[in-house]
Amino acid sequence: MAGLSAVVTGAGSGIGLATARRLSALGVTVFGFDPTEGDMAGAATWVRCDVSDSAAVEAAMAQVAVRTNVLDILVNNAGIGAIGTVETATDAEWLQVFQVNVFGIGRVSKAALPLLRRSSCAAVVNTCSVAASVGLPQRAVYSASKGAVESLTRAMAADFLPDRIRVNCVNPGTADTPWVTRLLDQASDPESERIGLERRQPSGRLVSPDEVASAVCFLVHPDQAVVTGTVLAVDGGMHALQVRVA
Repeated sequence: MAGLSAVVTGAGSGIGLATARRLSALGVTVFGFDPTEGDMAGAATWVRCDVSDSAAVEAAMAQVAVRTNVLDILVNNAGIGAIGTVETATDAEWLQVFQVNVFGIGRVSKAALPLLRRSSCAAVVNTCSVAASVGLPQRAVYSASKGAVESLTRAMAADFLPDRIRVNCVNPGTADTPWVTRLLDQASDPESERIGLERRQPSGRLVSPDEVASAVCFLVHPDQAVVTGTVLAVDGGMHALQVRVA
């Protein structure tokens, strides 16, 4: 993969950061889109970008175009969460989550297309979630957005077949990321809540960001030239297995 170029959104922390680091280690030139640089120094060139803002996305991609005339990899990873049911969700919350998790993928992908079309091995990976395939309590808005991401992934894969741009997504289970840590900190008993999340997954533990990043790198690798429209679960069996976790 040495010599390829990539844009990773939400590259400042969590899964995005792990993906940027792994791609960089493979010789890929990585541009990290994020409102803040976070910890991506040394792994990616930071490009300030809020994916919920069309003008910001266009400006960020213009910065990439100055540095490279081709883009081989796009990882649409930026996302936000939400806690609650349809009864507690507000209109503002629905709009905010979809602006980032769904519309953001559309904005960034559209802006990247001119550069992706110049690649001989273009690949897009969207970060989805196990929430798209199983019902999780208190995650109504978030789950709806990720269900949209899974459907959007397949639609994009179909649309871009003539351009030879592959589009896939990864569906992580609950991952050990800063967002999950902040979520746990809000609980009355964070340690008990963490144990509950771990036991919810058949593997008995949270997914690591690096495990998700490894799956992303598999999907974007030029060797996977016929893999498109695929949903790759990285969830310790949560979407398919019903087992008792000790």
